[in-house]
Amino acid sequence: MRHLLNTLFVTSEDIYLSLDGENVVANREKEVIARYPLHTLSGILSFAYPGASPALMGACAQRGISMTFCTPRGRFLARVCGESSGNVLLRRAQYRAADDPAQSCRIARSMVFGKIYNARWSIERTRRDHGLRVDEERLSIVSAQLKGLLPQVAAETSLDSLRGLEGAGATAYFGVFDQLILGEKPLFSFQSRSRRPPLDPINALLSFAYSMLAHDCASALESAGLDSYVGVLHRDRPGRSSLALDLMEELRPCLADRFVLTLVNNRVFKESDFSIRESGGVFLSDEGRRTFLRRWQERKRETLTHPFLGEKIPWGLVCYLQSLLLARYLRGDLDEYPPFLWK
Repeated sequence: MRHLLNTLFVTSEDIYLSLDGENVVANREKEVIARYPLHTLSGILSFAYPGASPALMGACAQRGISMTFCTPRGRFLARVCGESSGNVLLRRAQYRAADDPAQSCRIARSMVFGKIYNARWSIERTRRDHGLRVDEERLSIVSAQLKGLLPQVAAETSLDSLRGLEGAGATAYFGVFDQLILGEKPLFSFQSRSRRPPLDPINALLSFAYSMLAHDCASALESAGLDSYVGVLHRDRPGRSSLALDLMEELRPCLADRFVLTLVNNRVFKESDFSIRESGGVFLSDEGRRTFLRRWQERKRETLTHPFLGEKIPWGLVCYLQSLLLARYLRGDLDEYPPFLWK
């Protein structure tokens, strides 16, 4: 099992990373700010403009340390990869499955089933814990609607129809998402999902959480020997980690959405943690990003019992275990890919 080591987040925009022996060195204007031993890291995620030295990128690739570069606002730019870590036979099986619409649909419907199941459970969690503070009847109706979609998803054999069911579930779920927000309003009110750019603080938090989750899923898939760019639900597109987007679908409600709701409902963020651009886009400030990333790492260290394996694990290993289960299915060791069903 892969150990949950630390991820180094570089949130200051003017930091340049370099290699000194077995250490990552953070430099600001040629002055050393900090050092981090390579052997303690499983990943490096930089939101800085200067970037990193070729020597450091090579060292990370050789050691299997994922290195990802994003803009200061969280938009993915690039990821450093070394030699493919997986068996070539596994990747060939993955490519054959991706080229076969029936096989693709079989995997994708498990992921969509997990997404709708977990979205419903998120709603049920709010009903259970805060029934007197929300529109319980409205949440009950949407929960029943999502429950009704599950058998349809499980029986679907067409990718296009499956995407339609996934869209219907997402529309219903986000239609009551504002009811799940118990924090300060109107600052954290939610009207609809906005992406490029996010137009309010809730969407800014969701977009940032999805960027973090996509990075974790891509790293997990590559470490399991799979090609994160060849998807089944999200089709191939240059520069897009389609399989990572597939895998994160089932994890959005429990790993990203619920994380954001917890932060907002516990009043972790305030108005000064966001900045508004001339375009109308709303983004996390430097301090807001630091707060988010610190809490994100804390969340990944919390434990749960994996619903399929029955083992107690940190949340940070969920992506890796799901990637391994997907690899086992593609190898023929499992009859179906078991989605992560949050309990």
